[in-house]
Amino acid sequence: MNESVRFEDKVVIITGAGGGLGRAHALLFARQGAKVLVNDLGGSAQGEGANASAADRVVAQIRDAGGTAVANHDSVTDGDKLVQHALDVFGRVDVVVNNAGILRDKTFHKMEDADWDLVYRVHVEGAYKVTRAAWPHMREQNYGRVIFTASTSGIYGNFGQSNYGMVKLGLYGLTRTLAIEGRKNNILVNAIAPTGGTRMTEGLIPPQVFEQLKPELVSPLVVYLASENCQETSGLFEVGGGWMGKVRWERSLGAGFDPRVGFSPEDVAAHWQQICDFEGAAHPKDNIEALKEMMGNLQKYSL
Repeated sequence: MNESVRFEDKVVIITGAGGGLGRAHALLFARQGAKVLVNDLGGSAQGEGANASAADRVVAQIRDAGGTAVANHDSVTDGDKLVQHALDVFGRVDVVVNNAGILRDKTFHKMEDADWDLVYRVHVEGAYKVTRAAWPHMREQNYGRVIFTASTSGIYGNFGQSNYGMVKLGLYGLTRTLAIEGRKNNILVNAIAPTGGTRMTEGLIPPQVFEQLKPELVSPLVVYLASENCQETSGLFEVGGGWMGKVRWERSLGAGFDPRVGFSPEDVAAHWQQICDFEGAAHPKDNIEALKEMMGNLQKYSL
C-alpha cells in the first residue's frame, strides 16, 4: 500500500504561485492538507508591473475547496517580509518552494545589463532572500524542506538564454551546498528542472505539445520532495509530461601526468581522446569523491 503524503500542521511558502507551475503546486499542497502562503507579485513574464489578483484568485480557489491559504504580494527580493507574513499568519514555516521566475530572452550579443540583472534578481537573489529568511526557523524546529526550480536551459544550455541558463544552473549549485549544510538539522534541499505549458513557455513549445505539458504533471514530484516521507537531498530532477528522472554529474576517468616533471600542451593533445572517453565514467557525489582521480595521480607519482 502506498504511504500517504500529507501536510497537516505544515506551512508551505510557494513563490510565483499566481499561475502556471506555482499555482498547480499550491493547489496540490492544499489538497494534501498544507497551509499555503501563495506568493505572487503579479508582474508580467518579463518582470514588469504588479497585480494582486493572481495570488488572490489562487487563494480563493483553495479556500473554496476547503483548504487553508493566504495571499502574499511581496517581491521575492523582499524575502524577509514574505517569510514574516507566513510566520504572522501561521506561526511557522516548514517548506519553501522557490518557483518565481521571469524571462528576458536575447542572444548574448544583444543582451543588455537590465536583462541580465533583472533575471538574476528574481531567480537567484529572490530565491536566496526567501530561503535565507526561512532558514533559521527551519534550523530551530529541526525540520525543513526547500525546493529550487532549475531548468534544462541551465543543465544543457539554450539559444538566447544566457541569463536564464546562468541563474538556473546557479540555483542547483546553491541546492548542493544547502543540502550539505542543512542535513544535520533535518533540512533537505532538492531542485527540479521542469517542463510545463505555462505563460513563460507559451510560443516556445509547439501548440499540440504545449497542451499536453500541464503544470499539474510536475507538482506531484514537488509535493513528494517536500514531504516527511522523502529523505532525498541534493537531487536534481527533470520532470514534465508525466515523466521524471534524476540527473547526476558524469566525468571521464581522464588522463594523469607526472606532476614532478610537468607536461606540455602537446601532451594534452596526445591524450585528448582518453581525457574525453566516458568508458567506465565516474559519478562523484561530493568534493571528496571528485578528488579521487586527482589524488590517485599524485600518489602514483609521489616521491
